[in-house]
Amino acid sequence: MGDMAWVTFDLFSALIDARSGGAAAFGAIAAGHGWDVAGTDLYDDWDARNKASQKDTPDDDGAPWVPFAEHCWRALAASYAARGLDADAATVAADTAALLGSLPDWPLWPDVATALPVIARQHRVGVLSNVDDDLFARTRVAALVAGLSDPDAVLTSERLRAYKPHPRLYRRAADAGVDVHVPASARDTRGALEAGLVVVRVRRPGHRVDPAGPQPQHEVADLTELTDVLAPLGWGTAGNPPRA
Repeated sequence: MGDMAWVTFDLFSALIDARSGGAAAFGAIAAGHGWDVAGTDLYDDWDARNKASQKDTPDDDGAPWVPFAEHCWRALAASYAARGLDADAATVAADTAALLGSLPDWPLWPDVATALPVIARQHRVGVLSNVDDDLFARTRVAALVAGLSDPDAVLTSERLRAYKPHPRLYRRAADAGVDVHVPASARDTRGALEAGLVVVRVRRPGHRVDPAGPQPQHEVADLTELTDVLAPLGWGTAGNPPRA
């Protein structure tokens, strides 16, 4: 076998069906409060605000670090306020804890458990995600990846001290040696491409590429196709291609 690539995957789009898992958690939270609001609606509102909060994180190296869990709390408080839901600070804190406590129940996409071990036979498998280390450890991906790769292959926003889509996160991943990133979302695709990583986008329901943004060099319907895409690029064969 030729050179092994270090392949990272986005956690909450490429590996985990975050919308299904998060919407179920929000449905239970809303029911507990007696609120007439769908879990999917709460999730979509919260998710958009969570991503916006991450994007607004100062990019100064000397700025205080804002953990992912804090962004989750801020986003939930803003979502409740925008919807006029009766929730004080203690309620927001408790609901944020309940949401993050549900992470072990968020499902993997159907191809993940089968495909990742196959990919790991030829490549170094890792994760590149906006998440805190302790929250990543609660996910179903953590146990799966632990049996396939070393802990240093998991690159979280907490470790890299940057959030997607800021170029700093991807550049630090590239500097660490990441060769290929597998996203599903538009913002992750764009960030990885602009940092010079080879991108193989996996098409997941609910995720699309920005038609006005940079397009991935490669796409797959699911992760079972990934090794077949990487081999012609020189990984798993005799070559070692440059980054895009």
